Amino acid sequence: MFPFVAAAVRRFNQARLPVIVITNQSGVGRGYFPESLVHTVHELMTQQFAAAGAHVEDVYYCPHSSADGCDCRKPKLGMLERAAREHALDLSRSFVVGDRYVDIELAHRAGARGILVRTGYGEGELAWHAAEWPRKPDFVAEDLAAAAEWILSQTK
Repeated sequence: MFPFVAAAVRRFNQARLPVIVITNQSGVGRGYFPESLVHTVHELMTQQFAAAGAHVEDVYYCPHSSADGCDCRKPKLGMLERAAREHALDLSRSFVVGDRYVDIELAHRAGARGILVRTGYGEGELAWHAAEWPRKPDFVAEDLAAAAEWILSQTK
């Protein structure tokens, strides 16, 4: 985890904005690693957040490969709609933050705002694929800390 992530999540927590992780984990479906590893990583993440005084409300993941044709793999709406139902979220007032274009596409499909962070795959996504994107992100942030700053400025 990047060192600034827990502080950014803590800022959302203090602002009473729910933080929910939605992630594709196709390595499970492809047989690269067992599903138990996904659970272990999520538990570790939860522990690291707790140690830093932060928390996420929930974690949703899709273990399928793109060939499986499921309805949960981003950019399909399955996981996001489930999270909205289970946590009473208004997707039109929500933000999707990610480092891949599928995250931005997910946001647009849901009527939410999409923020691309340059960390992780983000810088490469911008450099190599941005010209092909049918819709641009609502905001491009250096990292989650900058994304948090922008989101909090939008929710006042």
